[in-house]
Amino acid sequence: MSDDLTQLLSDWPYEPGQLAVRLIDGDDGRTKIQLRVDLGIMQMETDGRPDGQRPNGYESLLEYEESHLDIMTYEGVDPGRFALSAETCRQLREEAAQFYHRYVAMFVLEDFDAVVRDTARNLRLLDFFADYASEDEDRNSGEQFRAYILMMRTRALATQAIRDGESKAAKLLIDDGIDQIRKHYEEMGAPTEVFEQSKEIQLLRGMHETLTPKLPTSPMAELSDRLRKAVMDENYELAAILRDELKAMDSSPPKG
Repeated sequence: MSDDLTQLLSDWPYEPGQLAVRLIDGDDGRTKIQLRVDLGIMQMETDGRPDGQRPNGYESLLEYEESHLDIMTYEGVDPGRFALSAETCRQLREEAAQFYHRYVAMFVLEDFDAVVRDTARNLRLLDFFADYASEDEDRNSGEQFRAYILMMRTRALATQAIRDGESKAAKLLIDDGIDQIRKHYEEMGAPTEVFEQSKEIQLLRGMHETLTPKLPTSPMAELSDRLRKAVMDENYELAAILRDELKAMDSSPPKG
């Protein structure tokens, strides 16, 4: 069998502006996720660590490090003596990137339970850094991603509620997600206008509006403009999210 991937890539061409994801049956009998990127295909496991590795026999490096803390607590050792080295933090950030790719792919595949699972996991990591990283730089190294992770988790929860016919619950979930992001910005000392203009808040508020009866056309026109700009800026991830919002608006009940 040739190591050349040309035919495989030709059979699944890359399309700029599209977040292309599929499920395949692996040779080991397990379902795999494949994500088409500009230079190839990324393949991930559907559960456990996305690359299929088990660091020191644990499902992930995060769980391995958490087990150390649990053992210390069980043995009555002061948890304050536990610390994550700079190298361990680097490895944990690399692992978190794998989970990021998977929850984005799972959102496209509409496996919202998996999105909630993986976003909750990465939020847990940020708290772990804040509590136990030995270096100040590492302690806050992931906070720039917290708002995005909260937004994706909220979208997954709300979309699942909508599927279950619970529009009111979806609105409450979105409101709660917005409040959590607001609190994060406040803790970071960011000005109110930064919070108001953040893409995460705009997307969640746009989603909230789609659940409101007799939705005016102006949000749809605004989203269309933002979608065009996102594609022009090659911000394909944002473009995919905006495209989902437009589809949701287009399928909302007609007026009257």
